[in-house]
This record gives sequence, structure tokens and C-alpha cells, in this order.
Amino acid sequence: MSHETPTLLAQTRDRLGTRQARRLRAAGRLPAVIYGHGQDPLAVTLDAVETLRYLHQGIHVFNVKSGASAETCLVRDLQFGHLGDDVIHVDLARVNLDEEVKVKVRLNFVGAPAAAAKAGVVLTHVMNELEVRCKVRDIPEVVRVDLEKMPGDALTLADLAMPKGCVVVGNPAALVAHLEYVAEEAKGEATAVAATTTPEVITAKKETPEEGA
Repeated sequence: MSHETPTLLAQTRDRLGTRQARRLRAAGRLPAVIYGHGQDPLAVTLDAVETLRYLHQGIHVFNVKSGASAETCLVRDLQFGHLGDDVIHVDLARVNLDEEVKVKVRLNFVGAPAAAAKAGVVLTHVMNELEVRCKVRDIPEVVRVDLEKMPGDALTLADLAMPKGCVVVGNPAALVAHLEYVAEEAKGEATAVAATTTPEVITAKKETPEEGA
């Protein structure tokens, strides 16, 4: 990790349930549970503003202090509200810094391939995060993706420059980003329409001789 592991102060909680969880969140507390390493799960609350600020920075590992004890914990799961835009619960797993884990890390795209500046070319990001395997101490906040070095029209997992100690989990051929040529597709569609459309032919109306002429 490129940063000092932050410390979160936790308060234990005895009362569980949806109604109690709502009350805690209304009071600025974020419900969480700590589990793993053969110990009983521990239900706690964390300061919501502080915890969410760290999570938005891409931090995965915390020193969680409850009373006189402190434990190194890895964020294992985030539960979101029904709208999907707010964290309502955090699952924390007890770990040690030399333990190897799998964790999802956000991608930070920088730059753009030269071809993306051409008219009708659209750059599409297929992934926003990827799963890596590494020791807890090596978990990166983000994986930097330099699009200026994108080979050809597609960037795959195999093309990524990974941080030291990190290995990508997944199919190396999986797409991370690619270029789409919209102008050519539109031109092709127009040509196809023209080829299958019969032009309307307007002819002069023939005069009909008057009866008896």
C-alpha cells in the first residue's frame, strides 16, 4: 500500500435489525461487522463520514480499534441501499499484512489513444474495476491505465501494467477498453439503405383523346 493504514474507531453494538440500523445511520454511524481468523463475528458501528471518505479514495485496509484492541481489517463487502447510491453496511475481514487475498480495485484511466481524436471514433471503457491477487500490504488504491500506450484498437487485461506484487485475476484476453468507428458504421448503413431503395419515377401524364375526336 502506498499510504499509511488509516485507523477507524469502532463502537460495539448489541441491538441488531433494520430499524436499529436506520437509527444508527440517521445518527451518523455506519453499521459494520468484523469476522474471520477463527474468532466470533463482532457487530460494530463506524463514523459514516470518515469511513465513506476513505472508501471513496479506494482504501481497502483499515486498523479498526474497538476499546483497547485494534485489528487489521480488509473491506470484504459493501451493502448499498435500494437506490444503489449509498453504503448502508460494511463487512470487514480480519487479516494480516502478509496474507494473500483477492480484491477488486478501481481503474484510473489517463490520457487517450491518438486514434480517438479522429472524427467518428469513440473510446469505450468496458471495465471500471478489476480483481487482483496480492498481499494485503500491496493492495493498491487504484490501477492506473495509460490509454496513450493502448496497442491498436483494443486494450485487454494482458496489456495492463500492474503495480508491484499484484497479479490480475481473470481472462487475459478480456477487454478493458476499445475503439469504435461510428462514422464508418453510419456510412455503411446509409449505403445499404440506398442500395435497397427503388427511386420513385414520375412520368408525364398522357393526354386521353376526347371522345369522338
